[in-house]
Amino acid sequence: MTFDVDLVVAGAGGGLTAAIRAAELGLDVLVVDSDPNFRRGNNTSMSTAMIPGPGSRFQAQAGIEDSPERFIADIARKTGGTADPRIAAALAHAGAELVEWLADHVGMPIELPTDFGYPGHSAPRVHSVPGRHGSSLLRHLLEAVERSERIDLMVPARLTGVDARDGGRIAVVETPDGGREEISARAVLLATNGYGADRELVAQHLPEIAGAHYHGGEHSRGDALRIGADLGAATGFLDAYQGHAALSASAQTLVTWTAVMHGGAVVDSGGERFGDETTGYSEYAATLAARPGGRGWLVFDERIDGLCRAFGDYQDVLAAGAVRSADSLPELAAAIGVPAAPLEAEIAALAQVEAGEADRFGRTTATPLRAPFRAVEIIPALFHTQGGLLVDEHARVLDTTGDPIPGLYAAGGAAAGISGHGAAGYLAGNGLLPALGLSYLAAGHLARSLSATPTPEGAR
Repeated sequence: MTFDVDLVVAGAGGGLTAAIRAAELGLDVLVVDSDPNFRRGNNTSMSTAMIPGPGSRFQAQAGIEDSPERFIADIARKTGGTADPRIAAALAHAGAELVEWLADHVGMPIELPTDFGYPGHSAPRVHSVPGRHGSSLLRHLLEAVERSERIDLMVPARLTGVDARDGGRIAVVETPDGGREEISARAVLLATNGYGADRELVAQHLPEIAGAHYHGGEHSRGDALRIGADLGAATGFLDAYQGHAALSASAQTLVTWTAVMHGGAVVDSGGERFGDETTGYSEYAATLAARPGGRGWLVFDERIDGLCRAFGDYQDVLAAGAVRSADSLPELAAAIGVPAAPLEAEIAALAQVEAGEADRFGRTTATPLRAPFRAVEIIPALFHTQGGLLVDEHARVLDTTGDPIPGLYAAGGAAAGISGHGAAGYLAGNGLLPALGLSYLAAGHLARSLSATPTPEGAR
């Protein structure tokens, strides 16, 4: 049969990587997305644009020694050995190639922050873009899409089903006005993110965070799970998610965890710390949710305030007036409504960690905070789910026997990622790397498969 396109990509976030890469390799692509505001409202655009790329030339230029094997070991350590080793290896080995391709072929201004370490990463390997915000990353992807004559974009339109037909796939696409189209393709990539916007699925699989604020794309409704189920796809790690313990309560914008990694502390309404903040912002979301009132304060100082201003999200928090300032801890306590004595004791005790004293929660890094001080009220949030359809190292969706389903790929939150179970296995970039990385791998695999397959007479 002839095909309308070679590849249908459902999801205009990280899935755009597949579209650009496939077009670059000579394939024709249709991208569909159900959100007319995807440029602002999908999980890629809402991210902090962090992509692990172990062994990249950017690391080499900065004198940083790293390797895919070291990243794989970090993933195993953070997840307690529960992450899918095949996908972890595939993404670890693709990471450097991916960030270099984004720089060289997409024109993205890749930078490598080295002024602090992200929880769980044993080397600075989390690449980003100026402003460290996903909206900038998505803009560069869209500009590359617009430059390509092989990519069409269909928005708003929702992929509602995938059928098999004559060695290819039929993508069933519906539009808000009741329209319905059947688009023939050699393959379909599900890049529709996870199920974070479906409260019933969240309550079923993620009860510990179900009551928290959801800070992700409203169209992440579990479409890939439903479509995959109809095709006999296997699922896994559905209890995995990325949480965040530092969403500004008033601005509803992320306060970068950089504040913590540079020495900031998190206290509850009683002015007391309640754990080791440096273990990771994802698992700390549930820890914060369990405190009285389900909220707290991120306390830092003027030095850290200056360091955080490189982040677009923090600029939004500042603009919203969510940052409280004071010249002393008693004044700060009064400004944020917590008891002064516990707050002073906590900050003083944390300062002793640098001097070698043990922290009662096990925190091992802390730079003493000095006046003037800052504080932002924070609430826990669910950012996105990390479980989904099981895939292989080429991003092919697997059935319940472990065999690839022909012509079906998945990436990002639609696929089971590399965060293991729960929230504690999440490493910075574990959302965006599977989103862009699996998309990149899927496009390459499809192109290789088609080049090795004789084209039937009469087919395009």
